[in-house]
Amino acid sequence: MKTLIIAACIVLSSSSFAAECTTNARGRTVCSDGSQAAVVNPNTGNAVKAEKNEAGVTTTETNKGGQAKTKGGKGVYKAPDGTTCVKGANAQGCN
Repeated sequence: MKTLIIAACIVLSSSSFAAECTTNARGRTVCSDGSQAAVVNPNTGNAVKAEKNEAGVTTTETNKGGQAKTKGGKGVYKAPDGTTCVKGANAQGCN
């Protein structure tokens, strides 16, 4: 568990900005510097890392292999098993 927290903080501290890490009321460790963030749930061991690029697209990755790219309420999610889900302005679904 501590390894995941340390790994998440190392990933964030490797950027040119130092990340601030805190533990919230639910026991989750949250690190953020404005353009990058990481959350670790100590109860499940799940870790999530998010980065926002210059175009405003947020890329979120989990330690289990899932990846989502979102912007303005629209996005694409790729599950570790290969399933792709899309949410657009008028439609949503997975295949």
